[in-house]
Amino acid sequence: MTHRSWPSLPALAALTTSLLVLAVGLSFSQPPKARIPTTLDGPFHPVTVPFDLSLRGNAVDLPGTDPRVVRRVKGFEPEQISVTLSATYDSVWISWITGESQIGYKIKPLDPKSVKSVVRYGKFRNPPTHEATGYSLVYSQLYPYVGLQNYTSGIIHHVRLTGLKPNTKYFYRCGDPSIPAMSEIYHFKTMPVPGPKSYPKRIAIVGDLGLTYNTTTTISHLTSNDPDLMLLIGDVTYANLYLTNGTGSDCYSCTFGDTPIHETYQPRWDYWGRFMQNLVSRVPIMVVEGNHEVEEQVENKTFVAYSSRFAFPSAESGSSSPMYYSFNTGGIHFIMLGAYTLFDKSSEQYRWLEQDLAKVDRSTTPWLVATWHPPWYSTYVAHYREAECMRLEMEELLYSYGVDLVFTGHVSNDYHQ
Repeated sequence: MTHRSWPSLPALAALTTSLLVLAVGLSFSQPPKARIPTTLDGPFHPVTVPFDLSLRGNAVDLPGTDPRVVRRVKGFEPEQISVTLSATYDSVWISWITGESQIGYKIKPLDPKSVKSVVRYGKFRNPPTHEATGYSLVYSQLYPYVGLQNYTSGIIHHVRLTGLKPNTKYFYRCGDPSIPAMSEIYHFKTMPVPGPKSYPKRIAIVGDLGLTYNTTTTISHLTSNDPDLMLLIGDVTYANLYLTNGTGSDCYSCTFGDTPIHETYQPRWDYWGRFMQNLVSRVPIMVVEGNHEVEEQVENKTFVAYSSRFAFPSAESGSSSPMYYSFNTGGIHFIMLGAYTLFDKSSEQYRWLEQDLAKVDRSTTPWLVATWHPPWYSTYVAHYREAECMRLEMEELLYSYGVDLVFTGHVSNDYHQ
């Protein structure tokens, strides 16, 4: 169990509410025509207030024995079920995991071909009128050092549903009907069509979520506001605050500074997926990577859990990487940028961003919103100017296309507006 410095529960609730209210406001207003000063007009004298230390509390991680995170399914029954949007309203991804993960010194990965990836769905609860198939994979987190435990995941399935109607509720079951091992019936609602007066009712935007007791309060508050979509702007599980033996710490480098490689405890990802299933099996979740998803392993591989566990509309939005992509939600075009991959003007990401911005039609998606994990502007000492290189490369391009809103995370103990 690990403890982290974190805002108090009322502060988290207030922050979540403010983001939800902000998102609701998108439904009723258009981008302002009056010119608003930008940072390019600066530098300006910063307006700051002292941080209220009473807002800072200790966040305690949920243990693996908590009933909300233990594995409850049997055999190859689906678990950790989630919905992700594609680039347009008429398509979504359904993801889930079957089979048990393994951690230890002698592990044998499951065969992803041993279980089919099938989703049966339709507008009515029964019977399903459509069926879609997808692909499956297994990933491993391996360490080239004696004494470190390796991990291999259950079988991760991703199935894309297409030809969906806008603003429509669909029921679905996922799994392998031949075993049989199918899930219960779940449902999701598609996004509205693009248009200047077409918006989802509420969008929840969170970052640095983790899996603490504070997380449970945040998700409970978020769920009670009935969002149509959830954005998670990096730092998902904080599995990298743990050693492979499950020992955790609030500060990895402070406590485990002599480890030969930055370890992770991958079962935390499974705990997180189980805890979040009640929400994200019906509310689409869109994720972009944060620094806690790096998770270096053998052969210098990084971001393996992140890129394996989630589905991304990368190909649908012209991106070649799960680290950055875009999608439409009614009259909003969202751009999810990667701060932990190449972003300079000669990089694939920058070229993709230029092309994506050039294709945006502001008559159908008047709102242009960008997100990435570390803020370009912050007075927080620990992360001050941490993303300055990214800002210098990309800021002018985003300004030139009139990006309306930017959401970032990373500064977990503070809030900037």
